[in-house]
Amino acid sequence: MNRKDLLGLRGMPRQEIELILSTAAAMREVGRRRIKKVPTLRGRLVVTLFFENSTRTRTSFELAAKRLSADTLSFSVNTSSTAKGESLMDTARNIHAMSPDAIVIRHPATGAPHLLARSFPFSVINAGDGINEHPSQALLDMLTMRDHWGSLEGRTVAIVGDVQHSRVARSNIHGLATMGARVLVAGPGTMCRRELSGLPVERRHCLDDVVAEADAVMMLRIQRERLGAAVLPSAREYAAFYGLDLERMRRARPDVLVMHPGPINRGVEIGAEVADGDRSVILDQVTNGIAVRMALLFLVLGGQEGGDDAS
Repeated sequence: MNRKDLLGLRGMPRQEIELILSTAAAMREVGRRRIKKVPTLRGRLVVTLFFENSTRTRTSFELAAKRLSADTLSFSVNTSSTAKGESLMDTARNIHAMSPDAIVIRHPATGAPHLLARSFPFSVINAGDGINEHPSQALLDMLTMRDHWGSLEGRTVAIVGDVQHSRVARSNIHGLATMGARVLVAGPGTMCRRELSGLPVERRHCLDDVVAEADAVMMLRIQRERLGAAVLPSAREYAAFYGLDLERMRRARPDVLVMHPGPINRGVEIGAEVADGDRSVILDQVTNGIAVRMALLFLVLGGQEGGDDAS
């Protein structure tokens, strides 16, 4: 992959997505070893810079870097000088003075990773910017689906819930469309607006309209931190119309995949029996997240230059 940064999936060629997914599939073998580490990025420094809360993304990027033998440095908005008013650019300049090879950034402002990528020589990986994109999450989602189907071509994926404010949804829409999948979206009018018609999706309003024809159903949580009270129904009302429970699962295909990027609000967008059921691949998504993020670090940093290869 001949690029310094990984900022989003919009416009990424199919062959690059295929390369990332194939590399990630190979990286999973490292996690099965007794000693889960290879010297591929020995001597490289990977910094995680998170201005929003994260569990899975942050820890899996840090674990991915460590499995590739990179050094890691973690910054959090609550414990860094940004809490005292330091700007993003000043924070980045100070980190740049430490000679990092890559920064993994999550930021509430759309475009923040793009700003750093234009301004500094280190590699930048977008771990979520505003409501724009979350490319590594979409890549791990696609890897999980590909594991079950072999190919995404011709498959139908339904993305349900707060699509409007979901960077996960946008990255998945771009990536899935590029890989030849059909994407359906459904959600309340305030969370699945008409502007989404500009994306390569088919827009519906009812979960029942999509669950029966989908090969995979991806449930999204309500983005409460990005919503005003006026567009947020009660949890009970939302669950009644847009919650994936056992009753709705009876209308789904018997081999449907149930997905969720996390964190899960059980009993709201998805029932506990469905989240823990035999069609759920939610924990597979978490496992694949480590492999995908290993692949991204390996590819943007030119892994073979930093040590031995990944084998």
